[in-house]
Amino acid sequence: MEESSKLALPDAFLDFLKVNGLDPSIYTASDSTPRYIRLKPGCEAYLEEVEAEMKCKIEKVDWLPGFYSLPPDIQIASSKAYQEGKIYGIDAASGAAVLALDISAGDHVLDLCAAPDLLGDSGSVTGVDVASHRLAACRTMLQKYALGDRCRLFVGDGSTFSLLPVGFHSESKSCESALEEKVDAFREWTSRRPYKERKKATKARKTVASQLVLGSQHPELIFYGRHSGVVGLTRSELYQSGCDSEVSSQGYDKVLVDAECTHDGSIKHIQKFEHWGWTTLQRRVLDAERTDSLTTLQLKLLSNGFRLLKVGGSLVYSTCSLTVAQNEDVVQNFLKENASAELQEINAAKNWPCKSGQIPNTLRFDPLTSQTSGLFVAKFLKLAI
Repeated sequence: MEESSKLALPDAFLDFLKVNGLDPSIYTASDSTPRYIRLKPGCEAYLEEVEAEMKCKIEKVDWLPGFYSLPPDIQIASSKAYQEGKIYGIDAASGAAVLALDISAGDHVLDLCAAPDLLGDSGSVTGVDVASHRLAACRTMLQKYALGDRCRLFVGDGSTFSLLPVGFHSESKSCESALEEKVDAFREWTSRRPYKERKKATKARKTVASQLVLGSQHPELIFYGRHSGVVGLTRSELYQSGCDSEVSSQGYDKVLVDAECTHDGSIKHIQKFEHWGWTTLQRRVLDAERTDSLTTLQLKLLSNGFRLLKVGGSLVYSTCSLTVAQNEDVVQNFLKENASAELQEINAAKNWPCKSGQIPNTLRFDPLTSQTSGLFVAKFLKLAI
């Protein structure tokens, strides 16, 4: 394969890589990282058809069930298979973070940064993200691939989100709740809502946007599947929060915190700064004040996700940053503050092409080692104390 143009990385970024023990050749070597896809469940029989259309060999990823690799220059967006919802693109490292959760049939799963690839045999998936445009894209994907039957999506702050899994609500109903049930129960979700409902939703979104900062507004429900547990609930039932003892027994079985970060582990993201300008890189990646703000957010997301986890449940924390500050340092600070948290070995990772992090039982993917995008992964178990 011919080498792609090498980036002339600025000195400040090279210093950043040195401090974090990162090899600059991750960014300057030829771009040979494959493109990865997943086949929609039930579409395995179309593999040869997809190969014929793409005019390339699609290789099965041996260490990651359900994943396939393509040559890096292959574009999938214009393909018939993609447009018909038979395949979708996702990096193998991101898929590994989901596999690390070891989701079992019936599990209630919380994703504080909304990743639709969580859907499988789980009992329900609750996706939360503060950015409405990211959630709208997630909703579109769920509908396109018909994967959202047991999913609900909320625009909200993942560091303060407090709703328990579907199926939890207090045994007793107030008179107000009983009255509300007659007039305000959630009906089956549809994108083709009457004008009055759309107008009401638009007003609600504006209210959410203005009040999220104050933490005084319920997260906005923008999508729910037929079997997500939402249909038939009233607003007061949906937005009930549980006390600590209820969370211990009725919280989420699995939680994924794929936290907001500087994205410095994404080679394609860093390559964009050659066009955006390296000054932008300084502001978005290297600026110490921004990094401090992000690590504070990451610790809050991790702590809140763990708070909503039931005893015996597992949480996976990941970022696509390769820095120690956004990964091992966050993990260490979290462990100091949470006596009931225990780092777990990721059993599925025995054959993964990745390296150990600076803390035992943490993992790091990078393009040179793994032939994937960069990713840090840590898994926690919640103990009874």
